[in-house]
Amino acid sequence: MRRVSATDAKRNLAALLDAAQRESVVIRRHKRDVAVLLSAAKYERQRSLNITEFQSFCDRVAARAAEHGFDAKKLAANLSHDRTGARPRRRR
Repeated sequence: MRRVSATDAKRNLAALLDAAQRESVVIRRHKRDVAVLLSAAKYERQRSLNITEFQSFCDRVAARAAEHGFDAKKLAANLSHDRTGARPRRRR
């Protein structure tokens, strides 16, 4: 993984865009990582993986909820109340 300062990134953006096709480029400002430049293909792979992992998590939660008798109707009822049991106020 390549690291460059924000100033260098500004000066050499075209070269960094080419470099990002081969490896991720970390942009630093004041000795802190502030951004990462990566290829569109790598971004799409990461995004797809995150969506797949999140769906798997949701499926696991739904299965455990169903095991305990929690269904869509009970979920809707719980979401329509705050933690104190009071119904939300309607806006006028």
